[in-house]
Amino acid sequence: MASMDVPSDRHSVAPAKPLAVAKPTYITWLTLAFMTTASVASLRSAPTMAIYGLACVFLYIVPAIVFLIPQALVAAELASGWSGGVFRWVSEGLSAKWGLLAVWCQFAMTIFYYPTLLGFVASTLAYVFNPDLATNGVYTGIVIVVVFWAGVFMSARGGVGGIAKLASSGLLVGTLIPGAVLVILGIVYLLQGNPSAAPMTGDHLIPQWTGIASLVLIVNNFLSYSGMEMNAVHVASLRNPRGEFPRAMFFACGLVLMIFILPALAISWVIPSQELSLTAGVMQAFDGFFAYFGLQKLVPIVAIALVCASLGGMLTWLSGPSKGLLMIARREGYLPPFFQRQNENEVAVNILVVQGAVTTVIALLYALVPSVSSAYWILSVMTTQVYLVVYLLMFVAAKRLRTSQPNVERGYRAPALTFLCGVGFLASAAAIVIGFVPPSQFESGSGALYALPILAGTGLIGLLPPALFLWRRKPSWKRPEAAGSEVTS
Repeated sequence: MASMDVPSDRHSVAPAKPLAVAKPTYITWLTLAFMTTASVASLRSAPTMAIYGLACVFLYIVPAIVFLIPQALVAAELASGWSGGVFRWVSEGLSAKWGLLAVWCQFAMTIFYYPTLLGFVASTLAYVFNPDLATNGVYTGIVIVVVFWAGVFMSARGGVGGIAKLASSGLLVGTLIPGAVLVILGIVYLLQGNPSAAPMTGDHLIPQWTGIASLVLIVNNFLSYSGMEMNAVHVASLRNPRGEFPRAMFFACGLVLMIFILPALAISWVIPSQELSLTAGVMQAFDGFFAYFGLQKLVPIVAIALVCASLGGMLTWLSGPSKGLLMIARREGYLPPFFQRQNENEVAVNILVVQGAVTTVIALLYALVPSVSSAYWILSVMTTQVYLVVYLLMFVAAKRLRTSQPNVERGYRAPALTFLCGVGFLASAAAIVIGFVPPSQFESGSGALYALPILAGTGLIGLLPPALFLWRRKPSWKRPEAAGSEVTS
């Protein structure tokens, strides 16, 4: 007999189930530590510090304390309270104009960064064909131009996605394995009774003081430690940010220091400082160790592994900063329409092309400057100077936001924020000032002639463009359809 409530010609309908609420996805503090290590650690800077021998331990630890830890903890608080990266943080804490300067400097530093990265690639690749090319400026300049424009073409065609996935293995293939092999070979080399090229006694733990020029190479470590703010966005993915984030950062700092210090020491054991190339130093050490142990055939294999890891990193960086700048330009109208154009793959082609043109001009430094190492160092300092402007603004904005917006909910609150911001700001400012002093290890010359290209490059590419954009800004530059897009950087 059919129910009186439900007609016989209808099927009974089961009561609707309540919608399932997606559970948040968490990551462990150990995972975040490894992610941070992968984004910061590299063998590329090891030759720079190997010049100091045992003193590199001191010169790595000091910047880690006064710069690496403050920027990591401060960025974590900002990321847990305000989405949108440095543009949002600085805009909220200071003003939108200062936010433009911050995000522009974050983009502009890559203009100097790519030539240094590809200078390392060129010198490393030379060991596959002819090691003598590692010190040839014309060869280095050609490799930089060819590889960079190939990357621009691949990025514009939307081909970076697949290759960028390979970069996730860069920590293992291009850093951990080669670094471990380098250190193991170095230890065995010393255990067999061979003398170290650099003194390893306790009285060499602190660098000899011969004036401020003796510590200039420490500036390169600020660039090596840069980028921690990128990982701060993951603080919300931890179950207990207040306890787990500091634990992840201190563990990551330990790993980063090991990856930086041990290979640098291994290089100093086999290559005398006066013979060390800042671009080819890693391969010089491998070449020396492999020659000693009769493993010369492995030199090209290691070179290719280092090159692949570096190229993967370049490709993942190539479109990221330009995309962030494009989104802000379209939403706020900060850039002329020419720089706001995208191709069918939503790639900021015009920005990449102009960036490529400037990078090509900068690559000429390798052909014009007598020493490849000198050109590499000058570009590294320019990269650091421009990027440190971002951190100066970030530390000031963080202190202002703690005072002006104390009620904004933050998933993580940095302990002693005022102290951290003060230490980080002073360390960054000191690094900028020291960067204009020529290193004592380089050829003697006029300090003014050394500082002039650094000052010109920092000003013309890092500071002047955003000032011109704000001065010439027109209401028609703003794209209303982009006003609601999320800005990340």
